[in-house]
Amino acid sequence: MKRVKIAAGLAHVNYGELGDLVEKATKAGVDYIHAEAADMQVLTNESLMGGFRDVAGIRDRTDLPIELHCYIKTCSLKFIGQVADAGANMIILPIDHFLGGAPLAFFIKRAKERGMKFGLFSNCISPAFFFEEVIYWIDRIHVVTHGIQDDYYGWRRSIVPMIKKLRKMIDEKKPEVELACDGGIIPENLEPLVLAGADVIEFSRPVFENPDNMVENVRKIRNALDAASKKLDS
Repeated sequence: MKRVKIAAGLAHVNYGELGDLVEKATKAGVDYIHAEAADMQVLTNESLMGGFRDVAGIRDRTDLPIELHCYIKTCSLKFIGQVADAGANMIILPIDHFLGGAPLAFFIKRAKERGMKFGLFSNCISPAFFFEEVIYWIDRIHVVTHGIQDDYYGWRRSIVPMIKKLRKMIDEKKPEVELACDGGIIPENLEPLVLAGADVIEFSRPVFENPDNMVENVRKIRNALDAASKKLDS
């Protein structure tokens, strides 16, 4: 049975208790800590948020890989170095703002030189074909699943065909690339994403709501993921 990994997202947590919450999530059984950074230009509905200083602040509270998901419009080699110095294991940048330019090649190279993995994420309506060439040089395709919602699902229904396309692309071109989904995902609506081929799913509120019950929160997520994965084998 395929084991889909859980990334515990820090977007919706009490930052006054950040270290303690990361430690609890680690003990509860998540696989990755998913930190955030936003510059108010890419993620316009959020205030300035997170960054490499958050990574540095939680690095000694977990032995899990920490990934920094950067909703940023510009980047630099200096920033890549700061993220690495903070202790991140992966940096994830928006493909929309960096695709096709020489700077992206330098950012990927610098991240690898500093021992980090490198991911690119698609925004709400980025097409799957954006990843066709860069896939050979990255470690993660990270799909933001939010969009225009017309029912109780927190992710857009059109995302399932896209995940299937990306799964096929990864399997054919670079099978070791992780395929992640992120945004509006809860235990009750994750099954189609798992069946479409996701390797990693990010959860924030489902992990961190009511922190005293975090072990049970993560168990509920794990049970839902495993139940969906079993259908892949049937």
